Amino acid sequence: MKSLIIAWKDFKIRFTDRKGFFLMILFPILLTAILGSALSGVMGEESLPKTTVGIFQNDHDQIASTFVNDVLKGKELNDLVSVKKVDSEKKLKSFLQDEKVDVGIVIPSTWSKDLQQGKLKQVKLIVDPGKELKGTIIETILQTFVNRVDTISSSTKIILTNSAPFLSPSDMKDLSTQLIGSLEKVASSNSNYVKQGSVGKKQVSGMQYYAAAMAAMFLLFNVMNGVKSFINERETETLARLMSTPTSKFSVLVGKFLGILYFVIAQFSIFLIVTHLLFQINWGDNILQTILVAFAYSIAVSGLAMLFAAMITNSKTADTVGGIGVQVFSLLGGSMIPITVFPKTLQTISNIAPNKWALSSFIDIMSGTTWDALFLPMVVLLLIGMVSVTIGTWRLQVK
Repeated sequence: MKSLIIAWKDFKIRFTDRKGFFLMILFPILLTAILGSALSGVMGEESLPKTTVGIFQNDHDQIASTFVNDVLKGKELNDLVSVKKVDSEKKLKSFLQDEKVDVGIVIPSTWSKDLQQGKLKQVKLIVDPGKELKGTIIETILQTFVNRVDTISSSTKIILTNSAPFLSPSDMKDLSTQLIGSLEKVASSNSNYVKQGSVGKKQVSGMQYYAAAMAAMFLLFNVMNGVKSFINERETETLARLMSTPTSKFSVLVGKFLGILYFVIAQFSIFLIVTHLLFQINWGDNILQTILVAFAYSIAVSGLAMLFAAMITNSKTADTVGGIGVQVFSLLGGSMIPITVFPKTLQTISNIAPNKWALSSFIDIMSGTTWDALFLPMVVLLLIGMVSVTIGTWRLQVK
């Protein structure tokens, strides 16, 4: 009971602070409106990014020409791909360095020489390190084409082998010619090499993404706000006076934890309601999923506040660590720039950011996901919270 009284007292102090209310609730709503409107195209509300492909083709191999002229330059990819031919691999690399092309393809001479044996020579794909998404698109197109050619080539070989005992040499020659013609026709046919879509049932808009991103980022600020609240009470000896009462240390610390948790939950609830009413943001068809992920994230944030309160003893350090830490986690977690544009290594490192788990879960819910897909993120967030509050409470009790 005493823990609840302490928690309610802390919550009221923070909630009635006008400056804090603006920074923690109104400011993220304002940023959501600005970023969601200005950067909506990032989230796929527009078409996939157009990619300029540099091609160095060593000779006039028929399959290579089919790939370049009928696939990359075909109608199906006209809005997605533009092609620049170069006369050497060195020049192709120079174009990449000068950003005249986004992706380079080096097609070896006699690319289809070994096609009758069921394989094509290896093609070299060169991608600008900052344009992995475009590289992935072109790699998908190339691999799809190669797989189709390999499949039809293998089928042709089987047909010719099985037909040989029953056909005359001239008939075999005619059949071979027809099959090769079919091979070229199918390889160059207009197929959907790349199709736009979303991971879930629905595509997430830019406004939806940045609503989730701002929620994840600004809830994270509560870690340092909780730390500074502890420091302030230490410096004013409020905490010492509270400890001198019959109230146990455990009750005091639980109350401080719950006070942070109450504010985080209230902050998210207000943000969710306001963004839905003002910007018609759909937080997902299953609101229970959103609530439970938000609750798990609130536990993580409140736990981290307790952990850092045990480690930081002065306001100056709290401001420095808080400012840098929150910004780093916000960047890593995708609150500033979508994680999908990061290199793969950085995407892996981003798993250390608690806001990444919350943000990715909110986005999944918005696009339509199952409970199974949310199990791991919620467990991770709850573990972060429980481990942090356990260590933090133990360290604070020792002091």
